[in-house]
Order: sequence, then C-alpha cells, then structure tokens
Amino acid sequence: MAKFLLSLHVLASVLFIGPVAVAVSMFPRRAGAALAGGPEQAADAGMLRQLHRITQVYALLGIAVPVLGIGLAQVMDVLGQSWLIASMVLTTVAALALLLFVLPAQQAAVDALALETGSEEHGKAVRGLKLLPMTAGVFNLLWAVVVVLMVVRPGSTTGA
Repeated sequence: MAKFLLSLHVLASVLFIGPVAVAVSMFPRRAGAALAGGPEQAADAGMLRQLHRITQVYALLGIAVPVLGIGLAQVMDVLGQSWLIASMVLTTVAALALLLFVLPAQQAAVDALALETGSEEHGKAVRGLKLLPMTAGVFNLLWAVVVVLMVVRPGSTTGA
C-alpha cells in the first residue's frame, strides 16, 4: 500500500504542482507585456488569461498532493517526524502564498486587461504587479525545499 500511495503522491506532485510552478513563474513577465500594450498585446493578454486559469485549476488539483502525502505518512508511520512536519508547514505556507498573494495579483492583472490603458485603475493594477515576481519565486522556492526534504528526510528513522 505504501508503494502505491507513494507513486500517487509523486505523480500528483509532478502533474499538479509542476504546472502551477511554471504558470506562476511565467505570469509576471507576460502581465507586464500585456498591460504595457504594443503589437503583441492581444497574444500576451490571451496567454495571461491562460496562465491564470492554469494556476487556478492546477492549484485546486494540487490539493491531492498533501492529502496523499498525509495518507502515505500514516501508512509509513512517520507523521511525527520533524522532516515531515517541516514539509507540511512549508506546504501550508506555499498554499497560503498562492491563495493570498499570487492568485489575487493574477486576477487583478487579468481584470486590468479590460481597463483603458492610462486610466488610474489600470496604473494601479500595473503597480500591484511589482511584488508578484518575488511572491512567485518564494512560492517556487518553498516547493523546492519541500522536495528536498522529501528526498533527503533528515533525521528519518525509516532507514532510507
């Protein structure tokens, strides 16, 4: 049972968290281009909407990763180990960063596409994007640390 849950957990991580990480990373640059105007604005606006949709859908699907991980930890009897607790805390922080900072900033950028370039609301949306690259980087860094903790498992008593 543990091998089956581990396989599902890893597969869900790759298929659901990977696209979110890529979409979150690509969004700030596309948002700047789409909101700045220019000859490629329509293509950038379409890509921006698509990246936001990918982030939303795969973030929802990504809930499977910690759910499967907790099930796996119960089967392996490692729920109380420090590396797993740290991973769960970092996963929670990453989820909160996505929900509280990344997704609202993405939505504001998508909403700004409908605003007239040069308007006060449009300018406000563009200024609101300043923290998005940093937030995206923190989100991805948190997931990278979780992956390392899952592989290295410092202090693990599972023997692997």
